[in-house]
Amino acid sequence: MTTVRVAAVQAAYVLMDQKACLDRSVELLHRAAAAGAGIVVLPEVFIPGTPFWIDSRPIWDGDEEWYALLVDQAVVVPGPVTDALGAAARDTGAYLVIGVQEREPYGATVYNTTLYFGPDGALLGRHRKLMPTGSERTVWGMGDGSTLPVLDTPFGRLSGLTCWENYMPLARYYLYGQGVDIWTAPTLAPGDGWIATMRHIALEGRCYVIGVNPCLHMDQIPADFPNRDRLWSREANGEWVDGGNSVIIDPAGTILAGPSRHEETILYADLDLARVHAARRKFDPTGHYNRPDIFQLSVDLRPRTPIRPLEEPPPATTALR
Repeated sequence: MTTVRVAAVQAAYVLMDQKACLDRSVELLHRAAAAGAGIVVLPEVFIPGTPFWIDSRPIWDGDEEWYALLVDQAVVVPGPVTDALGAAARDTGAYLVIGVQEREPYGATVYNTTLYFGPDGALLGRHRKLMPTGSERTVWGMGDGSTLPVLDTPFGRLSGLTCWENYMPLARYYLYGQGVDIWTAPTLAPGDGWIATMRHIALEGRCYVIGVNPCLHMDQIPADFPNRDRLWSREANGEWVDGGNSVIIDPAGTILAGPSRHEETILYADLDLARVHAARRKFDPTGHYNRPDIFQLSVDLRPRTPIRPLEEPPPATTALR
């Protein structure tokens, strides 16, 4: 099969509530799959939601309780949350792409992570955002080159980048070089400029692009959220915490669905891999329209772990007599 229906799920999360966000993710996956979607994409850090206080308040201004809550509600990969998401993907027979806030089983550093599940329920890949943007650096660590998956599916090769990573030309070029056919871009970015970026990537990579945003009105912030009155101000920040901006674009840069704003919705489009192949006849950024004799990219794909055990124990020393 070279055709597939995809779904861009623009929805509200339940702020810093892992279980509620997980339940909502499973319900939305089932809804999209019931409408025929074989690839379902949910927004950036949908579980357990956006730590938007980093922009609604002065940085470091009494947000310790909120950050502690974030660490508590973040997702360990693999773990019970990924087990549940995998089971839902298996039940629906769909590929699932979803953003989570991830932490290691130990420590308190959180990563902006995108997870990829197969229709058999397997966790196929994990991408940690390489460079948190602006105030995001106060809550998220940096990923490394070991989490840049490109996945084979019956409908083409699937991958993507997170939010402003999509502005990183070398990161894009690396993925283009892996033959990405369907590009996912979970994001929080608003506005027409972002839609122009999504169209540019579709044209540059000659691929389909699925941009997916959350959509959260301030009235959807839980009433019992700690210090809710300090979290968001209608006067200072407006009514929409995340206004949505989801879109689906074809390899010619034509918008197939969206952009959708200020509403919870699911966008659908039918993608045909043959259109990717046809578009690359004229322009293939890492194939015939490339000059590797002039330009080359080196990519370090090694994991950057804090501890590197020696392959072999050091030789025993002989005690002095």
